Formats: sequence, structure tokens, C-alpha cells
Amino acid sequence: MKKYFSLVLFAHTIFAMPFALIGFFLAISSTEQEFNWLKLLLMVLCMVFARNAAMAYNRYLDRDIDAQNPRTAVRDIPSGKIKPNEALIFTITNGLLFIITTLFINKICFYLSPVALAVVLGYSYTKRFTPLCHLVLGLGLALAPIGAYLVVAGEFAMLPIYFSLAVLCWVSGFDIIYALQDEEFDRKNKLNSIPAWLGKERALNVSSILHVLAVVFVALPYFNSDLSWFYLAGVLFFALLLIYQHSLVKPNDLSKVDRAFFTSNGIASVIFASFFLLDTYLRNQF
Repeated sequence: MKKYFSLVLFAHTIFAMPFALIGFFLAISSTEQEFNWLKLLLMVLCMVFARNAAMAYNRYLDRDIDAQNPRTAVRDIPSGKIKPNEALIFTITNGLLFIITTLFINKICFYLSPVALAVVLGYSYTKRFTPLCHLVLGLGLALAPIGAYLVVAGEFAMLPIYFSLAVLCWVSGFDIIYALQDEEFDRKNKLNSIPAWLGKERALNVSSILHVLAVVFVALPYFNSDLSWFYLAGVLFFALLLIYQHSLVKPNDLSKVDRAFFTSNGIASVIFASFFLLDTYLRNQF
């Protein structure tokens, strides 16, 4: 099990999970639905299974590319820790578990589960034909808040879509920053990315625009619901961490990309979700 789960980085998982919790408790606070431990467990399982499948399939599909890239040659498949067919079996198993789990939630989640899988698995192909691959990755993680909302409410609403749009812009923006490391490799091997297409400086500008939009989208729920100033404090904290992230990375200095990618984004998602959940709790108490 340890060998298989080395395919799945916890730091990547924590990006979307806090926003899934936002979607889950947003449905409880904005509808007549009551909290249910079983639904929460099923939602978490869906997140875990979908993320396992997506990351394992990405490693499987990119195994030859990873082997050629000095930065990724140490990954599990190129280094021989895991065989390609083992990663594929892990992908299929988790994909099936994801679909089966949605069957116990409600019909709309079950019907949409193949669509969700198609998005999160399909991302791995996109770098082969479009520099907009970062947006597809963002879309995959953006399914978390609206999907979690559907677990509880069983129907669509506008408020969780704001959070999904925020995740789309936020993840796309920081994935562009992460891709700066492979600009030359991608261009040489005819792989598509924003840095390979536009260069480091303009890619960082695109990332900045996306992150400004992310802050706008996390702020919009405040004006369309009864969220309090406490939630706005969370928005401010989220914005400051994005500013900090961009201060770490320069076109001619990528030495702090990992800190910008893993540390600041992980903290941003967890703290922002904590502000939202505390705001929801305090409003229900008073």
C-alpha cells in the first residue's frame, strides 16, 4: 500500500479538499438539508478515489516523458519503484470505487461521475495539444466545491459555482508557476504549456491575472449571501498568500517554486476554508 500511495502526493490532495468541505457545509447552511456523517464520509471518499485515479493515471501516461526530464526522472514509474501496469490497475480500481461510492449518495452524483472522471483523467492528455492544459487541471479541481454541494443538496446553485470558478483560476495560476521549471524541456520536446508558449515573464503575468480573478470569485459569495466580515478576513488572508506566492518567484529565479507551489497554496486553502467554516458556525450559533 505504501508503494501505491507514493503515486499520490498528500500536498496535491490538500489543495481541493478544503474547498470540497466549503461546498459541503455551504449546502447545509443555505438549504434545509441537515448535517449527515455518512454523506460527509462518502464525499471524502469520492475526493480520495478521484484524486488517486487522476494522479496515478498522470504518472502512467507521462512515464516516458518523466523518464527524459531530469526533474521527474526520480518519480515512481521511471525509477522502477512501480510498474506501469500497476499504476494503471491502481487508476482503474480507484475510478471504479469513485463511481460506486457516488451510487450511495444520490442519482445526480452517480450520473455525473463519469463526466467528472473524464475531466480529471483527460487532463493528462492536454499538454500534448494545448497550452491551456493548466485550465483543464484547474477545472478538474474546481469540481470539488460544486460536487460536494451536490452530495448534500442534490441540485445546482450559484453560490458553489463562485467557489468552483475561484478554484479554477487559483489552481490554473499556480500550475503555470510550477510549469516554469519545465519551460525549456517542454519547448524542446514539443509539449504545451503557458511558459513554453509565452515565456517565463508573460506566463507569470497570466498567472497573476488568474489569481486576481480567483480573489474576485472568493469575494463574490459575501455579496450574495449572509456571510459576515469574518469571511472577508479569510478572503484577505487568501489574497495576501497569493501575493506572497508571486513575490517568491521571478523569471530569472525559480529556486523558491516549491515553496510557492506546495507551502503557500496548501496554507491558503486550509486557512481560507477554516475562516468560512468558522463564519458558518458562528452565524448558526448567534
